[in-house]
Amino acid sequence: MIMAHGIPDFRIGIDLGGTKTEIVALGRDGDILYRLRATTPSFYGSSLQQIASMVEAAEQALGGHGSVGMGIPGTIDARTGLVKNANSTYLIGHALDRDLAELLHRPIRVENDANCFALSEASDGAAAGMSVVFGVILGTGCGGGIVVNGHALTGRHRIAGEWGHNPLPWPDAEDLPMPACWCGQHGCLETYLSGPALAASCDGPGSHDAHALPERAQTGDFAAQQALDKHADRLARGLAAIVNVLDPDAIVLGGGLSAMDHLYSALPGLMARHVFNDGCDTPVLKNRHGDSSGVRGAAWLWPAPEPLPG
Repeated sequence: MIMAHGIPDFRIGIDLGGTKTEIVALGRDGDILYRLRATTPSFYGSSLQQIASMVEAAEQALGGHGSVGMGIPGTIDARTGLVKNANSTYLIGHALDRDLAELLHRPIRVENDANCFALSEASDGAAAGMSVVFGVILGTGCGGGIVVNGHALTGRHRIAGEWGHNPLPWPDAEDLPMPACWCGQHGCLETYLSGPALAASCDGPGSHDAHALPERAQTGDFAAQQALDKHADRLARGLAAIVNVLDPDAIVLGGGLSAMDHLYSALPGLMARHVFNDGCDTPVLKNRHGDSSGVRGAAWLWPAPEPLPG
């Protein structure tokens, strides 16, 4: 049975990743009161038990109880209430929010991890105070999330922001033939823009690691520079399509590739070539909260606790 606990003392956020599970508790002003990371089990039941134990540990350490929000690498199907589209395939087909609610005796809010990232950066991150924010995750995969007036936009099918599984816009000869994607389509942005895709586009020392390419380019490695330039151009085309449809107040980049500083100077001019306007001044911002942005956004799925009377 799910029981109410009254007004929460703090907000708990959980980031259920493929390799790690992270939990934080946020105070009323968004400061982190507690943080813990653990290796994610590869079985559904074990993962649930681990999350419940981590919540219990946080509440014991802080001497109170919290609301619980969670980000996952997938989403909950609006029709069935079951997890779908999850990279962590053991989650698929389970009623994750309901099962966890039963364990923790309170309602749970579960959202896609890219939406949590965008919510974090729109709430008190790089795009704080902006009305419409598009958050991009460029890492092992390629995801996106939309926040409007402080709320994650999920959509009818709960796939709003699934930018990485749209085709690369305005393809040229170098983009063809369009590669197959694990989702069953061809030419998805993820197959061009993810870290593995960038690494595979360039041979040479460290070619298995996209993060090594900027340093290689700085030393005069022409192949590395070419790969980075092509990646930036493709990313700009993908983001220009977002501007044409959503026209956000800001775009925030997250994930491992967001550390590549050249993107922030290159993208605005490259995007302007494809935006349906006489210019494009949409700011492209580096995230403020790093790899903790997703877990913070999960906590932000619930409103802040009421301030203490006084």
